[in-house]
Amino acid sequence: MKYILFFLVILTGCFSCTEQKQVQYSITSKYGNILDISHTPGNKTRCYGWFTDNGSWYGFTPPEKERWINGFCGPFHLDMNRRKWISESIVHVCFEEESKATVYKPDTIIYYPGKLYIKATSENGTIEQELIFINASTVLLSVKSTHKSLFRFWGEALADDHSCNAEKNSFLITSPDGEGVAITFSPETGLLANENGYETLSTTSGKADIVISFFTDPASQRSVIQKATSVLAEAESYKQQTSRRWENYLSNVIRNDMPEEFNRIAVKAVVTLISNWKTSRGDLFHEGVVPSHGVGYFMGFWGWDSWKHAVALAHFAPDLAKNQVRSMFDYQMPDGMIIDCIYSDASENNARDSKPPLASWAVNEIFETTNDTLFVKEMYPKLLSYYHWWYKDRDHNKNGICEFGSCDGTLEAAAWESGMDNAIRFDNSKMVKNSENAWSFDQESVDLNYFLAFECRLLKKLAAVAGQVFDEPDRSDQINDYFFVAEPGFFFDKRLDGTFVKEEGTEACIPLWTQIATTEQAACCVKLFTDTNKFATYIPFPTIAADNPKFMPAGYWRGPIWLDQVYFGVSGIRKYGYRSEADKFTEQVFSRLEGLTADKPIHENYDTHSGKTLKAPHFSWSAAHLLMLYWEYGK
Repeated sequence: MKYILFFLVILTGCFSCTEQKQVQYSITSKYGNILDISHTPGNKTRCYGWFTDNGSWYGFTPPEKERWINGFCGPFHLDMNRRKWISESIVHVCFEEESKATVYKPDTIIYYPGKLYIKATSENGTIEQELIFINASTVLLSVKSTHKSLFRFWGEALADDHSCNAEKNSFLITSPDGEGVAITFSPETGLLANENGYETLSTTSGKADIVISFFTDPASQRSVIQKATSVLAEAESYKQQTSRRWENYLSNVIRNDMPEEFNRIAVKAVVTLISNWKTSRGDLFHEGVVPSHGVGYFMGFWGWDSWKHAVALAHFAPDLAKNQVRSMFDYQMPDGMIIDCIYSDASENNARDSKPPLASWAVNEIFETTNDTLFVKEMYPKLLSYYHWWYKDRDHNKNGICEFGSCDGTLEAAAWESGMDNAIRFDNSKMVKNSENAWSFDQESVDLNYFLAFECRLLKKLAAVAGQVFDEPDRSDQINDYFFVAEPGFFFDKRLDGTFVKEEGTEACIPLWTQIATTEQAACCVKLFTDTNKFATYIPFPTIAADNPKFMPAGYWRGPIWLDQVYFGVSGIRKYGYRSEADKFTEQVFSRLEGLTADKPIHENYDTHSGKTLKAPHFSWSAAHLLMLYWEYGK
């Protein structure tokens, strides 16, 4: 009898495990088509978004239903200096008995987190196709049909300067400098190739796997083709690995107590960040997340973007978060400065200015989520050097209060350093020289000094983790008295001559977000933050008060909605106990931003009065801050 009971226990456990496994891999299937990136190359409209994953510098799109081709479009090279379609579709497919001109009618297009899926039908049957990224240089395309026929595959290169040739069961498209794409079929496959394309038949009916690989030189070409052989031999195993990776991302992000439309926003934010993940390449020595793969000039890493990305990534992709931080410190200057932005071609880097200091925030968030003391020990001396740089090169009168500035003495670069390029508060600023390569605005900024005070507190904490002693002065009380004006009860930048720059802007959110403002100061600020004529607009927290004569709802940093500023404002008032107000603002953001709960991409900024999208799509720091708003909602 005890053996029967033992068997029943084991059997029950097996059923339990099976059920658990099914649940474990069910999250991604719930979130199909949170983004519409359909695009067929060759039409007059530009493509602004691709399916890309695992740090790849290449992307694909599903074809448009109105301009259907029976294959995924691409690949498209995403690097700033190489942006082009390599092929309309590197793998077209039809049945063996059909011609290339056979018309297929699209049935289904689904963009799942981590996977593209299309299904289309001809007179002879239906073909399903699925595309996933195995790693940054390897894509697995799986094709299947219930129609018992071999598949006909073909593809052509678009660029005239690329060479095409077949090697055994692989077809290669190579640019003059040796970079290119390989398409690898099962080992028994024979290829018919010409100077710009190939054609072949599958070796089995109803099912086929093809690997699309990317290489940078002859050595990596050999490596990716070897990897392709491995992937073809164990395709199902690699599919499971990809599924587990994405299930892990989402299970670490989604809250079970949230409305489903909010969950979809969180998933869209994760998809945005991961699609902007780019592996090390050229002069980018670590992987990281670019601001937007949809725009060529954003295919690099920026300072305060990186810190924001890392804070969000720490919760579901901590290794990527660490490397995002490392990537910027790879270019730390001998004096401690972190330069503005870096690219895969270092000649494009901008070292004229830095960006607002939030690096310790990023490192601390990574530590809080991973407890990785070795990472803190690695980063601490670099963080300390960067912190010291501000007081050495950006404190004109040596009063312990800093200014944004530049290394070349230009107002342009100083505005870039603030991150708020054309902000109204800098309209009448002038430059003052500190030393040979260090200049400042003639005004001390609220956000900069509260960020620095926050960094000071975090450095003291991280010093203990790193086994170091941090004995720098905490200037919190000093800056509270320095930047606050009792009437109207708000924080303002202050000129070096002692007068205030009385432009009411979201920089005043930072004293609350850093929890350095007094309770009384916060209460005064909240009056303005909840005023519908100022900051409680249709979308809350425009970068400048809406009643400012210079306010422009679509004017870059002169009035639009930037989601980092929204987060600082909402999170700031929440920290001082204004939870219902913070939740209301969050709900307005989630429900009113154009396309956010539908299938439009997350954008760089938004119109304050309408919520319409502005500037770049698929924007990473917007996604990062949407996740932060999501995680803090209701708490």
